Amino acid sequence: FARMFVQVCLYFYCKCLWRCLKFVVRKLTGQCELQRICYNTKPGAARTMKIEASLKGSKSKRLQTSVSVHPDAIEKTIDDIMGLKRINPDINPQLGVSLQACLLQIVGYRNLIAEVEKLRREPYDSENPHHEEMLLKLWKCLKPNSPLKARISKQWCEIGFQGDDPKTDFRGMGLLGLYNLVYFAEWDSEVAQQVLSDSLHPKYREITKKELSQFSKAEWEKKKFDKAIGYSFAIVGINITDLTYNLLVSGALKTHFYNIAPEAPTLTHFQQTFCYLMHEFHKFWIEEDPLDIMEFNRVREKFHKRILKQLQNPEMALCPHFSASESLINM
Repeated sequence: FARMFVQVCLYFYCKCLWRCLKFVVRKLTGQCELQRICYNTKPGAARTMKIEASLKGSKSKRLQTSVSVHPDAIEKTIDDIMGLKRINPDINPQLGVSLQACLLQIVGYRNLIAEVEKLRREPYDSENPHHEEMLLKLWKCLKPNSPLKARISKQWCEIGFQGDDPKTDFRGMGLLGLYNLVYFAEWDSEVAQQVLSDSLHPKYREITKKELSQFSKAEWEKKKFDKAIGYSFAIVGINITDLTYNLLVSGALKTHFYNIAPEAPTLTHFQQTFCYLMHEFHKFWIEEDPLDIMEFNRVREKFHKRILKQLQNPEMALCPHFSASESLINM
């Protein structure tokens, strides 16, 4: 009880001290915290995340709720913030532009989570013509020269599904898994087909003497005869969808999206990120060179930690070729 009492007192002391410090700094600089962030932090994740933290930590309920308004209400919200902070928009015209850009990203991220969650919760329905059309489109994109002989067919195993009917494999991620696979196969088709080919026909890699010294005789014999290990393309795609989804809902992808999306991140940004992670996981799998497919969870977890570490850098953009437009620099 004594420890809890001390912690509570310390919390309120620090909170009051922090508010007093902010008051003193404002008096000395003539600028509120939002102004200092916008004027002293360059555009991107660093600025947007500081603005988000400042608004959420405000004692004003109006400022706290500004991070969850409807996109159409952002302009009015900016006016309210300027009014509450007693900032003259005519003297500080750039501040409103910067705050608007940050709020569009913050609100857009929340809306993206809702959109992705809706797709994840929608189960695959073989009676739905649109669902069936998407599934057949996946086959055509990945196997353009091999017609599907029947809807229920062993051919589905050729692109990495577990059985005759792929619908059972989408249970974990719902339509989200299918949407991501189709996007990858359609818009990044060359890479997708190469990854599929490698997963079916993994290339043998010679083991160096240094690596050989790290294996037991049994492991060496297994690796020698198994050569390289492939994996089920579609199943791994659904698994990487799960990884991308968890990065999104945990907030880890804020760094990436706030750096690449000059305004609100969209489902397309999410799917582009999935494509990147799918390709990177494939390369990581080859680098790890696992002894068998039973090591998949270990390799996936190691890959997950690697991506999380990269996203801790506020300058990080996972997909450089999807970087934000130059207009972000001027905001």
